[in-house]
Amino acid sequence: MMVKRLCRKLLPLIAVWCAACNSNKDPNHEMTTLLASVAETEFNSANGFAPAAVLVQMDSFLRVSGSTNEQSGYLVNKARMYLQLGREDSSQAILETLMRNEVLSLYTDPAAVQKDLALTYLRMGEKANCRNNHSAESCIFPIKGGGVHRDKWGSVKAAELYRGILQRNPADLETKWLLNIAYMTMGSYPQCVPTAYLIPGLDQDTSSLVKPFSDAAIRTGLNTEDMAGGSIVDDFNGDGYLDIITSGWDLASPMHYFVSNKKGGFEDRSEPSGLSKLTGGLNLLQTDYNNDGLKDIFVLRGGWKGKFGREPNSLLRNNGDGSFTDVTKAAGLLSFHPTQTATWNDFNGDGWLDVFIGNESTDAADDNICELYINNGKGGFKNMAVESGANIKSFVKGVTSGDYNNDGKSDIFISTLHNKKVLLKNEGVKNGVVRFTDVTKAAGLETCTAKTFGTWFWDYNNDGWLDLFVCNYDFNSTLGVYAAAEALGLPTGNAGKQFLYRNNGNGTFSDVSKESGMAKVAFAMGSNFGDIDNDGYLDIYLGTGNPNYESLVPNKMFKNLGGKHFADITAAARVGNLQKGHGVSFADLDNDGDEDIHIEVGGAYQGDAYQNSLYLNPGQNNNHWINISLEGVNGNKAAIGAKIKVTFSENGVQRSVYRDVNSGGSFGASPLRQHIGIGSANRIESIEIKWPVSNKVQVFKDVQPDNNIHIREGVSTFTIANLDPFDLSGKKGLISCGASL
Repeated sequence: MMVKRLCRKLLPLIAVWCAACNSNKDPNHEMTTLLASVAETEFNSANGFAPAAVLVQMDSFLRVSGSTNEQSGYLVNKARMYLQLGREDSSQAILETLMRNEVLSLYTDPAAVQKDLALTYLRMGEKANCRNNHSAESCIFPIKGGGVHRDKWGSVKAAELYRGILQRNPADLETKWLLNIAYMTMGSYPQCVPTAYLIPGLDQDTSSLVKPFSDAAIRTGLNTEDMAGGSIVDDFNGDGYLDIITSGWDLASPMHYFVSNKKGGFEDRSEPSGLSKLTGGLNLLQTDYNNDGLKDIFVLRGGWKGKFGREPNSLLRNNGDGSFTDVTKAAGLLSFHPTQTATWNDFNGDGWLDVFIGNESTDAADDNICELYINNGKGGFKNMAVESGANIKSFVKGVTSGDYNNDGKSDIFISTLHNKKVLLKNEGVKNGVVRFTDVTKAAGLETCTAKTFGTWFWDYNNDGWLDLFVCNYDFNSTLGVYAAAEALGLPTGNAGKQFLYRNNGNGTFSDVSKESGMAKVAFAMGSNFGDIDNDGYLDIYLGTGNPNYESLVPNKMFKNLGGKHFADITAAARVGNLQKGHGVSFADLDNDGDEDIHIEVGGAYQGDAYQNSLYLNPGQNNNHWINISLEGVNGNKAAIGAKIKVTFSENGVQRSVYRDVNSGGSFGASPLRQHIGIGSANRIESIEIKWPVSNKVQVFKDVQPDNNIHIREGVSTFTIANLDPFDLSGKKGLISCGASL
C-alpha cells in the first residue's frame, strides 16, 4: 500500500521530468507548444478562417431553431462551410435538398443556392481530376491537353446550372467566366459554349516571345499539397546547389525542406531538420542574422486573421548540420501581431542585418504597429520602431527595402490595404539611433491610394536607380468578374491594375503603369521577379487570387521588353495556374543557365489546398549569364544591400545591368545569389560591386560568362564554383558530370 501511495505521488513528478527531457531533446519544443496553444484560440466561429468552428455553431443553431426561414439560412451556411473544409459531398447533399424541398426553397434565394451548388460541382470535378489525378498541365489556363478532365461529371453538372443562371441574368459576369472555365475543363471551349455566353479568345496564346515552361514538381517530388504559404529557394547546406523551403499558413501545416540531390531531384529533409514540427507561416524569408555564413529562416504568421492572427513569428537558426533551431525568444523577436511581410537589411550600417516587420492593423482600435528590430551583433534584437520613426500603423501587406536615392543607406517602402502608402527615407544614425523620415508625398507616391499587396524595389530599366513595383489588390466582387470584363473589353476601373513607378533620379518617382503596359488586371498575392531569357531585363510572375472559391483566375507572367514595356506572356509560357498563387521564387534550380520558377499554390481553407509547382524554363535562347554570390566582411556576410553593375557590349553597343542583393519581391524569396543575364554578349567587360557599410567599390574586368562566381569583400580575385547542370524533367539526367565546388 505504501509503495502504491509513493508511486501516485511520484507519477506527476515523473511526467514533468519526462516533459523536461523531451524539451531538452527537441530545441523547438517551446515554439511548437506555443503554436499549439495559439491554434486552440483560433477555433472560434467569429474567425472567418475557421469553417469547422462555424459548422459546430450552425449545428447548434439548427438543434434549437423552430423557424423554417432560419433553418434554411443555417443550412446554406453549413453547405458553404463543408465546401471550405473540402467536404464537397456534404455540401452537395444539403444544396440539392434545399432545391428539391418546396418548403425550404421558399426561404432561400434560388439563384444563390444554384450558384453554390454549381460551384460545388465544379470543385468536385477539380478534386477528382486536378488534385486526385494531378498532372503537369492540371489547372493551367487556358486548359488544354493533359489539363482537360477525364472525369467530366462535375463540370457537366456545373455548366448545366450556370447556363440556367445566365438565361435569367445574361449580364452575370462571374457566372459567365466560370461557365467558360467549365467548358475548358471538358475540352469543349470554345466550340460548345453557347454563343450568348462565350468569352472569346481565352485559349489564344498572347505572345510568341517565349517558349512554354513545364511543371516539373511531380517528377521532382516538389508537388507538396499546401494551403497558402511561403517559398524560399536558396543554398541552405552550403554545397552550392539550391534547396527549397515551404510553409502553409494554417497552424496545423508543417514546414517542408527539400535538399537538392545534385542529380535532378530533391530529398525531403523536413523531419530530420526539425522543420516539420514547426507549423504555420504565410510567408518565409532567408537571412543571416548572426553573420556565420549559414542562411537562417524567418517565418511570418497571422496575416489576414485580425484578432485571431496574434501568432508569433519565428527566427530559425541554421545549425550547419542540416537542422534548424527556433531562437525567436532568445533573440528578443517574440511578439504577437498578424503579419506576412518583413524585410531584412542593415539599416543602421553596423554590418549586422536588422529586420522591419509590417504588421496588420485592420482598424483604428488595433495596436499592431510595425516593428523595427535592430541587431545588437550578439544574437539579439531590440525593437526601435518608435525611436527611429518607423512605427507605422496600417493594414500592411507588403514591405521592401533598398537605397532608392543612392546615398548608401537602405530605405523602406510600405504597401497597405489602406489608402496611404509610405516611403521611409533613411536619414542615417543620429545619437546612436537610425532615423527615418516619411517622404511619400515629396517622392510623388501619395497618389497611390488603391488597396495594394506585394511590392519591391528593382531597376527594371537598367539606369542605375531603383524603381518601385506595387501590386494592386483593390476589388469589390469576385475576381472572375474583372477577368471576364477585361477579356470582353468592358470597363474594369482601376481594380487589380498594377503600379510601376520609375525613379527619376532626383528623389521622386513617376507613375508609368499605363505607358509600360503594366496597368493590367491581376490581383497579385505572391509575386517576384527574375530574368527568364537572360536579356538583362527583369520579368515578372504574379500569383493571383483571393480566398473566395469563385475567384478562379490565372496567375500572370509579364516579359520586360527592353526596360520600356511589359508584355503579357501568360498563355504562351503555360504558367497561368488557376489555383491560388502565393510565395514565388525565381531560381536556376537545374544549373543550366536560365531561371525557373517555384510557387507555393493553395488557398486559405483546407478544401482549397493544392499542389505546388516548379515551372521549368526550357531555355528561351542562346543568351549568356553570370551567377554572382557575394560574401561581406565589413558589411553583413550575406551582402544584402550590395549593389552590382555588370557591363558588356552587345551588338556593338555597350550597356550595363544593375542588381541589388536581396530576395526579390515581398511575398516569396529568390536566392541571394544573383542571376544576371547579359544577352548575346560573350564577354563581360567589368563587374562592379559597391559594398554596404564601407560603400567601397570593387571592380573585376574581363570576366568569362556562364559561370558561378564567388566574390569576397576586399579580395581582389574571385573563385568559380563548378556546379553540375542536370535535367529536372527526367529526360536526360546529368548534362555534364565530374565538377564540384
